[in-house]
Amino acid sequence: MATLIPPSPAASTTPPAAGSNPAATEPQKVDYLDLPCPIPYEEIHREALMSLKPELFEGLRFDFMKGLNQKFSLSHSVMMGPTEVPSQSSDVIKVPTANYEFGANFIDPKLMLFGRVMTDGRLSARLKCDLAENLTLKGNAQLTNEPHMSHGMFNFDYKGSDYRTQVQLGNGALLGASYIQSVTPHLSLGGEVFWAGQHRKSGIGYAARYNTDKMVATGQVASTGMVALGYVQKVSEKISLASDFMYNYMSRDVTASFGYDCILRQCRLRGKIDSNGVVSAFLEERLNMGLNFLLSAEIDHKKKDYKFGFGLTVGE
Repeated sequence: MATLIPPSPAASTTPPAAGSNPAATEPQKVDYLDLPCPIPYEEIHREALMSLKPELFEGLRFDFMKGLNQKFSLSHSVMMGPTEVPSQSSDVIKVPTANYEFGANFIDPKLMLFGRVMTDGRLSARLKCDLAENLTLKGNAQLTNEPHMSHGMFNFDYKGSDYRTQVQLGNGALLGASYIQSVTPHLSLGGEVFWAGQHRKSGIGYAARYNTDKMVATGQVASTGMVALGYVQKVSEKISLASDFMYNYMSRDVTASFGYDCILRQCRLRGKIDSNGVVSAFLEERLNMGLNFLLSAEIDHKKKDYKFGFGLTVGE
């Protein structure tokens, strides 16, 4: 009689295929009223710059930082190495130089102040102050003995829920504004305008940035003739590959570069090679708590020039 009993509805249902997930096949809906806030317009290439443009130097460098309390610290830097002198010939002319830099830093959750003074007479300062919850003031200035080389600039950065806008004021009647908006959870678009009253020049630019957990692609174009493209691929949590393409259709200058960024347990290694025949590498190794060793190298095959530097950083 068991053969006469009809099967239950649950038993007669055809099981789903192996590995299938009905919920995963449905496209995830995008809530355009809840998009992430993009990064500032001026930092859209920051991942590529971290890999392709490390702070290279030549000669000897020694940095010492001493914290006086939780908010205030002092820094001392000694740099000895050659400095390139501009010349009309293709030969590279270097003059040995040495200078000392003294700095003072004040770091607070809502206020950061950085000041530097060098033995050659240069004085620089940076400021970051949170005027409100979403409004930040940034400023930087530099004073030198050389004529027309001193400058100053203030930026007002407003952070919205899914957009950022910035207004710039600088010496020489420099005015600028930028805006960047998240269009999707991964794509953001923006633009900028500026006016340099001293030189009677104006410009406009556009930018796009697409980022995921594994890659970042950026593009920027401006009326000044600059076209910049960048791409960063995150191979793993500690290894990234980066490339960029720079083109100026006014001067017809083209540069392409490829680089890498490796973060190991005790060191960080960055390097690149570009279309001009320049190969560079930068090593930052942590020898002990508060003690870092630096190695910098650059070879310019076109100019037949090389730069090598090593340094120590003491203090956190």
